[in-house]
Amino acid sequence: MLTKSQAKAFFVFGTAAFSAIFIGLTIDTFQRIPDQTKSQNLTEEVIRGKHLFDTKNCMGCHTIMGEGAYYAPELTKVFERRGEAFIKAMLRDPEAMYPGQRKMTNYKLTEQEINDLTAFLIWVGNMDLNGFPPKPDLIKTASPKADGATSELDAVVKNENRPQIFNQMCVACHQLNGQGGEVGPALDLIGELRDINYLKEWLRNPMSIKPDSKMPKLPLSEEEITELAAYLSTLKKEKVK
Repeated sequence: MLTKSQAKAFFVFGTAAFSAIFIGLTIDTFQRIPDQTKSQNLTEEVIRGKHLFDTKNCMGCHTIMGEGAYYAPELTKVFERRGEAFIKAMLRDPEAMYPGQRKMTNYKLTEQEINDLTAFLIWVGNMDLNGFPPKPDLIKTASPKADGATSELDAVVKNENRPQIFNQMCVACHQLNGQGGEVGPALDLIGELRDINYLKEWLRNPMSIKPDSKMPKLPLSEEEITELAAYLSTLKKEKVK
């Protein structure tokens, strides 16, 4: 049992000690901010993009760094998830990327504004946010039969062999092994139906082959087109058994 003077001393010294710890942690946090936020990459383009993000009220629909609304996709790691080409294509014309589905407003942004917003999202995506937001548990969501996989873990490994641009762009509209969007047809057997030359031409400009195609002309480089066509041409029956 503490005496009155002992209790008072315990309170005073305990408060002082924990206040000192709190102040020390606060100072340490502020010292880490420049490195974790990659402040050296905070260019004029990024600053303009942040201002545009605010003036267009993007947080009215999207969440970023834990703040905002939950109507539209979370944007903290959108660069990692979708890549620069997809971001710019969405900002340029959301409806073209998701015909008849996407409800995102087309703000008629200029190319400079698109570049600025993209630069801001890239900067945010490269921050060290101590693991936030957490990555999805791919082992639970992967298809056990992906690319002939015999287990969920095997499915994840095999899915990682896909070209990055496929995971960033194609799965937004197409399914493969039961994963992806449902805007366009599934791609599981596309290699059986189309040869590599057809696939290249289609990826360059779908409407040159099918004028009423709902698939937009994607902002793909020749290198990406070659890589994608080579991968898609391997998607045949024997690979998905």
